Amino acid sequence: MKKMSLRARVLTGAVAAAALGAGTFGAVSANASAPAAAVPTTVAADTANRDLHQTTHLTAEAAVEAARAALQAAQDENQRVTVAVVDRNGNTIVTLRGDGAGPQSYESAQRKAFTAVSWNAPTSELAKRLQQAPNLKDIPGTLFLAGGAPVQVKGAPVAGIGVAGAPSGDLDEKYAQAGVAALGK
Repeated sequence: MKKMSLRARVLTGAVAAAALGAGTFGAVSANASAPAAAVPTTVAADTANRDLHQTTHLTAEAAVEAARAALQAAQDENQRVTVAVVDRNGNTIVTLRGDGAGPQSYESAQRKAFTAVSWNAPTSELAKRLQQAPNLKDIPGTLFLAGGAPVQVKGAPVAGIGVAGAPSGDLDEKYAQAGVAALGK
């Protein structure tokens, strides 16, 4: 077997690299130019399938409506609060900080909303449970103080509304409930 010169080896390597690059480019451009009809845009789901679960979500527009109603209820009583609305997964949809609300109220409202939706119960009820299970307060992101209310559809939580900043948790929860009530209208 005859040895290839350095020049022949470099040239052979360059040709091989060019061929490989052209093949890759051709495959990429072939995929990019595939007709849109070849890719399904919708998938028909078998809704009778027990492996599927449908959920209801609160829209951003509804979350803003609920937050405004809660904030307005507080303002009508000259209270300076922050209102937070979270989705079923505890992600914040909207937070409204009323004029003059304290800096601590922002995080407290979000945590109350998260707690209400996580446990599907008003946070005033959950605060009472701490007597039997004091470790509940150690769950990250939760706040077991009155002022959070779940938003339910057919008994299942779809969102949580938290209010913080009023002089008492009872008032905070009253305003959160006003937000929930606004969604039922």
